[in-house]
Amino acid sequence: MQKEVTAFAPASVTNVGCGFDVLGFALDDPGDEVVVRLNGHKGLAIKNITGDNGMISREIEKNTAGRAASSFVNEIGFKEGIEIEIHKKMGLGTGLGSSAASAVAAVVALDALLETKFDKRTLMKFALEGEKLTCGGRMHADNVAACLYGGFIIARSVDELDIINIDYPDDLYCTILYPHIVMDTSDMRRILKKDISLADGVRQWGNIAAMVAGLMKKDYKLISRSLKDYIIEPVRSALIPGFNEIKNAALDNGALGCSISGSGPSIFALSRSGNNAEKIAGAMQNAANKLGVENEAFISGINKAGPRIISKNF
Repeated sequence: MQKEVTAFAPASVTNVGCGFDVLGFALDDPGDEVVVRLNGHKGLAIKNITGDNGMISREIEKNTAGRAASSFVNEIGFKEGIEIEIHKKMGLGTGLGSSAASAVAAVVALDALLETKFDKRTLMKFALEGEKLTCGGRMHADNVAACLYGGFIIARSVDELDIINIDYPDDLYCTILYPHIVMDTSDMRRILKKDISLADGVRQWGNIAAMVAGLMKKDYKLISRSLKDYIIEPVRSALIPGFNEIKNAALDNGALGCSISGSGPSIFALSRSGNNAEKIAGAMQNAANKLGVENEAFISGINKAGPRIISKNF
């Protein structure tokens, strides 16, 4: 029997309205699975990828999971052969951290396969090397951190790699409406303004601080007041068909707040229970359907655990 490990890593919602590149949380579903196994040869090889419609590179250094794995084995000087299988369980370019999930699943699986027992901060460093591919070389840690650490996170710094888990209400739920269009992360960064006004900056910083306080105090009214984005959403929402109608449908049906997940096109809404999340999902889908926007919805609590090992054969 070949020695192998399969790991799952979850999707994530980042920015969370006001917190561009610094706030994020993990979802229960969807997510990606990565299998790593020893193969008796030398070096890394990607053996198979499913669910990508042939869109993802099979070259190690051009694949987020592959580059993360390469960073891992180079760090420890491991020379034996390892083959990788990547099973994409969510669409590409969804704004739900698909590339981050593959990178995280790869390093978590390798850590179990090679029994290195690295801490999360070290695994984060490897996974971020893969995430560089999606953002033109500039690292942002929110997706990887939310996926790897689980729960609700603040990515205070990438340079110093400072990730903080924060408390949040146990009954907080997320509804995701994913319009079936692809939005490239690098392109969605290029369209952003390079400068913002001091007034917009002050409003945004106030919302970030109040959002964190609202989560930790379990103050739903404060969360709702703070989940507003004056800087990123106005630019990116223009490229998402039906965004305003879908957002208004969520808010009209009890959402605490609604905005773009990551770079889009997925739209997320927070609510206080699974029943509310279901109601909001129906309203968001109805709004999208009326506009002829093909879509699907996901409902999830906040995933506290992050990635997990699905199977281990050795």
